[in-house]
Amino acid sequence: MPSPSVVIIGAGIVGCSLADELTARGWSHVTVLEQGPLPAPGGSTSHAPGLVFQTNPSRTMTRFAARTVEKFGALGAFDAVGGLEVATTRARLADLHRKAGLAASWGVRAEVLTPRRCKELWPLLDEEFVLGGLHTPDDGLARAVDAGRLQMERAEGRGARFLDRHTVTGIEREGGRVTAVVTDRGTFPAEHVVSAAGFWGPVIGAMAGVEVPLLPLAHQYARTAPLPGIPREDLPILRHQDRDLYVRQHGNRIGIGSYAHRVMPVDPFTVPAYDDAPVMPSWLDFTACDFAPSWDDATRLLPALADSAVEEGFNGVFSFTPDGMPVIGESRELRGFWLAEAVWVTHSAGVAQAVAEWMTDGRPALDVHECDIARFEEVQRSPAYIAERSARNFVEVYDVIHPLQPMEQPRPLRTSPFHARQQELGAFFLEGGGWERPHWYEANAPLAEGIRLPGRDPWAARYWSPVAAAEARATRERVALYDMTPLRRLEVSGPGSLAFLQRMTTNQLAKPVGSVTYTLLLDATGGIRSDLTVARLADERFQVGANSPADLDWLLRQAPAAVQIRDITSGTCCIGVWGPLARDLVQPLTRDDFSHSAFGYFKARQTFIGHVPVTAMRLSYVGELGWELYTTADLGLRLWDTLWAAGQDLGVVAAGRSAFNSLRLEKGYRAWGQDMTDEDTPYEAGLGFAVRPDKGDFTGRDALSPERIRRRLTCLTLDDPAAVVLGREPVYTDGTPGAPAGHVTSAGYGYTVGRCIAYAWLPPLEPGTAVHVEYFGEKVAATVAEEPLFDPKMTRIRR
Repeated sequence: MPSPSVVIIGAGIVGCSLADELTARGWSHVTVLEQGPLPAPGGSTSHAPGLVFQTNPSRTMTRFAARTVEKFGALGAFDAVGGLEVATTRARLADLHRKAGLAASWGVRAEVLTPRRCKELWPLLDEEFVLGGLHTPDDGLARAVDAGRLQMERAEGRGARFLDRHTVTGIEREGGRVTAVVTDRGTFPAEHVVSAAGFWGPVIGAMAGVEVPLLPLAHQYARTAPLPGIPREDLPILRHQDRDLYVRQHGNRIGIGSYAHRVMPVDPFTVPAYDDAPVMPSWLDFTACDFAPSWDDATRLLPALADSAVEEGFNGVFSFTPDGMPVIGESRELRGFWLAEAVWVTHSAGVAQAVAEWMTDGRPALDVHECDIARFEEVQRSPAYIAERSARNFVEVYDVIHPLQPMEQPRPLRTSPFHARQQELGAFFLEGGGWERPHWYEANAPLAEGIRLPGRDPWAARYWSPVAAAEARATRERVALYDMTPLRRLEVSGPGSLAFLQRMTTNQLAKPVGSVTYTLLLDATGGIRSDLTVARLADERFQVGANSPADLDWLLRQAPAAVQIRDITSGTCCIGVWGPLARDLVQPLTRDDFSHSAFGYFKARQTFIGHVPVTAMRLSYVGELGWELYTTADLGLRLWDTLWAAGQDLGVVAAGRSAFNSLRLEKGYRAWGQDMTDEDTPYEAGLGFAVRPDKGDFTGRDALSPERIRRRLTCLTLDDPAAVVLGREPVYTDGTPGAPAGHVTSAGYGYTVGRCIAYAWLPPLEPGTAVHVEYFGEKVAATVAEEPLFDPKMTRIRR
């Protein structure tokens, strides 16, 4: 069977790596088009300093980088000189301990060093200035141009062709599919086109009618004059993130990169062609005045620089995105048009492997949901949003960022109809998907005064308040209102809707109208793409609670023509009414019977709450009696006010996401993207109850095996009631004293159970097994627990 025809636009490190990966998989009909000369065509690859620090808060990004180290090392285009990140502040030193934990979780060797050991590794350092460092011995320098050339030669040996001096001028399409790439030297038919054009990605995307959400920015890099006294030629790559600097050796010179300067956006539509650029298109004039403060900072760290000077420098262009992640995947609007954009040399081989697997096998072996082009909300695709958020990611690239820390602008962007009332109650907002999401309400602070809680370390105390404990208690003892508006809602309707959803999901949906079902979206290998809550509102009309824009994208790709799928999130809103007094609050507001016998658990009906028409679903993700009440956005404020007024005599409170997360952990409810992804199966994740193999065929069914479980999502409780972990920490068992057995996914304090709860991926372990979690370099004792921790018989929900 002949291989499909593929055209890759761009022969930088990503394009060359992708051609190598595709041809290695038997797709030999590959043409790589490049506007500049080969092997150094003048994009970001041609000037990249090549530093590869593998450890990243994202497990996927770390594994992308590990693939780069592995592959380029085998090619002879990687120098494993190691990496050293130094701390000159207490906050940074603490963060290096946290980063060492991340490295352990993701399988990267790392060790926190004393200032003396840092000095031994980098003799030019001022030992008195440094508080410590993180040494990663397997990091190093990628020789990007060499790596590209070697992969190009290998791909050519398998049948690929590389054509330089070909400028793309258009993308041809027909019937929603890409058909050819047009250049100034001819047209190239293609079944698949991959834009690996780097910071020119938006230009290529515009030709295809596909938004490419990235911002090209200039970044300063300078080389010193020859520096006497450099003791050896294999100094580790060095980061001084407290001053936004990185450093590498160039023989007897030092190279210094800086993110400390002003933001310098570049319009990709106006970048000159290779022959019109003074040096190369990605190499802009060096602005010495912008670099001057960074030179002073570098000299403070490396005093020997005082006897040297900047000999040459440039402002190099590369790409940033609104969330700092690559943009990869196939466009749904133009089938066959793929993106492999905003990829740095560090992650290039890993991204290329993932995209090649996606193209040839239908899915990458790694979870790539953080990088999928379909992850962006529509509002996040506006040019203004892309520019503002991408620029901010440049500014914050080396900052110590808390896992809950939101960006400050542009906010507020998306607000629920209850936003004004939430502000009146002193809501502390975080942000997700553009939505303002109350984390807790200061109006509830008096309720927290009598609650005794253990103290928190400064890191765990950020974006937390004891008010969350009061809101959790109010939910357990009385009743609370939760704003669930940001949760995605889809409407699936039309002839064949039931059959379509049956084929796409794991659970049995052929139930009477008014039924609600928790179910899963799987891929063909049985991995969990998402979890859904599906309410059957009519014979062929369903409301689907989903997670991300990628869920909508996935369903739209598979849906037959007669099935209509609409995202109704923005036009609707939702309040979760939960607590033992939820029925006392809601029942007087409606003429329908909300008793347990008349309105059972996981049932739905359309009714009225006061004057407001609602779709009421008897669900609970906090482990208490209650309902999710949905209405249109124009009536949302009236719904809130109606419930709020009716609940005053019952002690109703507004409660935020901090309490919600605590309560859902106590009940063992999973969070997709955090606790499980498409690398995990339902049986491993403890979600086998949502799989009905006997219902008939569905995506992923044939790949599932309840017996083939190598690891489990495991509930842990910390032994010390005062201890807290936050997520992504390594977990050790007696059988793995040197390497972690797994890592924490979700964690939070369980205010009802009186200790921190952590879920972790671990080998199968019996309840009662002792483990320990490493938190900022300290061992925290924990125990494997039976789940759920709270109300295992479900008596509080089903009453």
